[in-house]
Amino acid sequence: MKSQDTSGPTTEPSVMVMPIAYPLDDFYARAHITLPPIKQVRPEDVPEPYRTLLVHHDDMTPTLESFHGQTIHIRVLRSETREVYYFREVVLLLDTTGEPVEFGAIKINLSLFPTQARKLILEEHEPLGHILKSRAISHTSRPKAFFQIAPDPLINEALSIEAPMILYGRRNTISDSHQRPLAEIVEIIPPRRSWPGS
Repeated sequence: MKSQDTSGPTTEPSVMVMPIAYPLDDFYARAHITLPPIKQVRPEDVPEPYRTLLVHHDDMTPTLESFHGQTIHIRVLRSETREVYYFREVVLLLDTTGEPVEFGAIKINLSLFPTQARKLILEEHEPLGHILKSRAISHTSRPKAFFQIAPDPLINEALSIEAPMILYGRRNTISDSHQRPLAEIVEIIPPRRSWPGS
């Protein structure tokens, strides 16, 4: 269920907060649940084809669409607005099959987007990558960290995972032409069974 919350972040001593997992760690802290085990890894240690999908400076949406040969939409699990910032946890789904191809958390600075782009963001259907492209918003994508993660029940349900496994993801920053952060994103890729040819 989505929530709307305008209060500031809250944490408890027992809740692990990790910069490489921001803003996913913020969602977990605000829900008072423990972040699943996560470990930073070097880009060269990310195995293929996770490496091809994660270790680059491109937007994730077109990368996934090219890989899977389908367009993508989002399903929002939780969202919050705090002043000019809009936070959401999402699953990216293939339009044709409904297959989940990414679990993510994002913090978007709405004040840096033109009015129509803000409207599209808040409609919660198009991935941010689509909106950046369709509205011709100049931007750069700079991954800050790569990690492996042991998914918990929330991520397992979002990505339709039934067996224990290790997944890989990245912490990415999208900036505008003035190097102001448009969005901070955590992007986690599902297991091999979802990939073409598997």
